[in-house]
Amino acid sequence: MVTGFLGCLGALKEQKCLLMTFFVILLFLVLIELALILVLSVYHEELDKKAKDDLRKGMKNYNTNKGLKKSWDNMQRIFKCCGVSNHTDWHNETSSKKPDSCCRDNSESCHYWEEPCYEKAKDWLLANITSVLGFGVCIGVVQILALVFSMLMYCQIVRAEKYMD
Repeated sequence: MVTGFLGCLGALKEQKCLLMTFFVILLFLVLIELALILVLSVYHEELDKKAKDDLRKGMKNYNTNKGLKKSWDNMQRIFKCCGVSNHTDWHNETSSKKPDSCCRDNSESCHYWEEPCYEKAKDWLLANITSVLGFGVCIGVVQILALVFSMLMYCQIVRAEKYMD
């Protein structure tokens, strides 16, 4: 938001300093985004394992953290799954019984979902990846256009100052 404000104010007031500051900050952000894409593509397997481990660690706080409990219950109900890899994760990570959200039905003899929540969530994300990538590409195009136009305006101001002298 601050970066956008710098760009707007720099363009409105035709201030070289503000335009250059906007350009540098936005260029820095674009380079960070590109580095993040590169890191995610190179280390995706390690990140996948880390995410699974973190989810399993979070299962230990299921009964003590209300927000975490609600998140797990919602995920298991929406995706019709149980645990990170399967329903035995709840037995391995917590000493208490499995959550009711793992049950297929509300009968006394609970039939647990066999599907792993991590894989179901990952499949959902991959099924919707075109929307996510489309949004990312649109943001990238806007950022590149902002870089181009801010530099064009900066150069135009410099030329106008030389002409005025």
